[in-house]
Amino acid sequence: MITLYGIKNCNTVSQARKWLERHDLDYQFHDFRADGLNHDQLTLLAERIPWETLLNRRSTRWKDIPVETRENLDQTQALKFMLLHPTLIKRPVLISSTQAFVGFSESLYQQQLT
Repeated sequence: MITLYGIKNCNTVSQARKWLERHDLDYQFHDFRADGLNHDQLTLLAERIPWETLLNRRSTRWKDIPVETRENLDQTQALKFMLLHPTLIKRPVLISSTQAFVGFSESLYQQQLT
């Protein structure tokens, strides 16, 4: 089973969801805002995808974090920030029993999921 993590109103998440539906792939959608995200769930994501990859450095929230903190960030601090502010997680995150991706690329999905 595929789980797609993201935020419902994110354009990239919408593209990924539409692609999965067009290809008749069963998936569960987990909305960070509506469904929440706890430490255990985020830790599991970070076990499959390095925290550096999960961290959305383009987020408006990222720019709110003091430069000194950003420059000395470690996994523990990064996960705390991502739990407090889910928009700090790149979207979408796709997790299956065998694969894990961040972002949406039609060619990658095509190659890896069909």
